[in-house]
Amino acid sequence: MSSARQELLHLLATKSFRLGEFKLSSGGTSDYYVDCRTTTLDARGSQLTGRVFLDEIQQRGWRPQAIGGLTMGADPVVVAVAVTSGEIHGFLVRKADKQHGTGQRIEGFRGKGARVVIVDDVCTTGASTVQAIETAREFGFEIVGAMCLVEREEANGRPAVERAAVPAPFVSIFTAADVRREYLGMKDAPPVFAVAATCELCGRPAVTNVPRNRCEVHKT
Repeated sequence: MSSARQELLHLLATKSFRLGEFKLSSGGTSDYYVDCRTTTLDARGSQLTGRVFLDEIQQRGWRPQAIGGLTMGADPVVVAVAVTSGEIHGFLVRKADKQHGTGQRIEGFRGKGARVVIVDDVCTTGASTVQAIETAREFGFEIVGAMCLVEREEANGRPAVERAAVPAPFVSIFTAADVRREYLGMKDAPPVFAVAATCELCGRPAVTNVPRNRCEVHKT
């Protein structure tokens, strides 16, 4: 693993990974949450994101003219890669048609027929990545690859994206298991604050779940 890739993984484990009880946008629940934007919008995290994504794109020989994805998870990834490369343009896909002005759904680079890579920060169900792929193709882009920063490996996200992207490949930089393993391996792991959880001893709101859900009184 490259030094940039390893540093990005460590930053994700430090800034973005949390254990607890969480409700996901997919409607399910999980014992962990990955908020990639706390890493991709971090100054150093943005540098690393751009470098790692660009390295992967170059190694695969995709030679895209632009990179884009559905707002807003993809936004910081798109900007980071565009700035790092100095030559790959960026575009953002709106979740719905713009209701004023030009009414366009794709903002930024709009070269018809251009080779592009679709990106996202987290892939769970893959719905946002699929929506971006479909919108980009409808506009007239040629999809040469799809990427996400962290793949949760659940809810059939990968198969959904792979079906939508074919014949282009789908690549995940890391899996949630990679980030969890890095988090648990840290000697000085930061305290993890539980969300929507209660103390297992008294029922008060929990302030940590290390090693179990505990309130302020019982956390030590």
